[in-house]
Amino acid sequence: MQKEVTIIGAGLVGSLLSIYLSKQGYKVKVYERRPDMRKAAISAGRSINLALSDRGIKALEEVGIMDEIRKISIPMHGRQMHLADGKLVYQAYGKDGQFINSVSRGDLNRTLMNLAEKHQVEICFNERCDNIDWSKNEIHFTNTERNQPHAIKQDLIFGSDGAFSAARLTHQMQHDRFQYQQYYIDFGYKELTIPSGANGEFLMEKNALHIWPRGNYMLIALPNMDGSFTCTLFFPFEGDPSFASLNSKEKVRSFFNTTFSDAAKLMPTLEEDFFNNATASLVTVKCFPWIREDKFALIGDAAHAIVPFFGQGMNCGFEDCSVLNQLITQHGHNWNTILQEYQTLRKPDGDAIATLALNNFVEMRDKVADTTFLLQKKIEAQFSAKYPNKWTPAYSMVTFSPNIRYSEALEKGNAQQSIMDEIMQIENISEIWNSEHIENIMLEKIKK
Repeated sequence: MQKEVTIIGAGLVGSLLSIYLSKQGYKVKVYERRPDMRKAAISAGRSINLALSDRGIKALEEVGIMDEIRKISIPMHGRQMHLADGKLVYQAYGKDGQFINSVSRGDLNRTLMNLAEKHQVEICFNERCDNIDWSKNEIHFTNTERNQPHAIKQDLIFGSDGAFSAARLTHQMQHDRFQYQQYYIDFGYKELTIPSGANGEFLMEKNALHIWPRGNYMLIALPNMDGSFTCTLFFPFEGDPSFASLNSKEKVRSFFNTTFSDAAKLMPTLEEDFFNNATASLVTVKCFPWIREDKFALIGDAAHAIVPFFGQGMNCGFEDCSVLNQLITQHGHNWNTILQEYQTLRKPDGDAIATLALNNFVEMRDKVADTTFLLQKKIEAQFSAKYPNKWTPAYSMVTFSPNIRYSEALEKGNAQQSIMDEIMQIENISEIWNSEHIENIMLEKIKK
């Protein structure tokens, strides 16, 4: 008899997980609270374009669907910084032409759903998870279209229903000593738009992630297939300036004209977008345990929601699926062992990328425009190019090194930053940064 699995949540991670499990021989059914986004129009203003990088690509390639995803992806080879004085500074990602990919969350989710159904996965929409009865292995849903409650029995359940997971809540409420931490930063985000030109052309550099770093806040823009850019303003909720203080169309336009002048010229619907699109919060979620015996596991944002400043939320969730798949093969479908090892491996990595993502917010909004920081990156890049086995920049470890765990990247990155803190204190570093003297100091410090 074919084994059956229920997945709660048909988002990015739930849809990919369903493909992995189907290819492993399971009969998979996915229950999604929302309507079918392929048929219903989804509201604008909450999507945030995603940065697909090597960890996510590795997972998509493992199930043979990356070629389909490339059709809706745009390579971004570096950061294009738009400084307050109007200057543009370009910073390549990684080395040897490494790049990340801009992809629309909606387009990616629709594509993954279509591919899941091609792999005989059944997706049920408008199904709200109300409760799980662990004694009976019974999930209670309500079909919100018909307002009809119903229950299903299932031996193996995955909760992949996002940062505010209903599956996690029912797991948490019925688990002794469940640990839960939820942390909001004082910044929210709002989606804005730079449309394409008259003939569908890109009005800024197509193959770059654009950043307007302004110390305490920032604007970013990622390219779309139709020539437009999805912009996201990361901004304080309170204070001056803040979402609270920009309370009229005139104030919004004046602020953008002054602060993001080159972007403002390309945003004809700025005022409408600002007041029509929701202001959303940014949350980090950590919890434990993720699993329940051999019958349940949290995955993706439901287990480890993070802020988007390293572009790793989706990539981390996709990597969860890849690790789980390896364990299924390794342990011959022994779910007690699989889930225990999955939690042991992924919990430290989920915690590590949460820390890295929060740290990267400070880097993106503030440091990328700082001359000392840019010099440090130049020193690291040169040293890494000469000694690739001794030094890999933290960004490259996270983004382009899927064989290095997030927890390892955090530990190594912290050690390297301690060395760089000392290097940057050396007198006249801006004049002697590429000397043999500095190189030897770094080699000596690595040995310690």
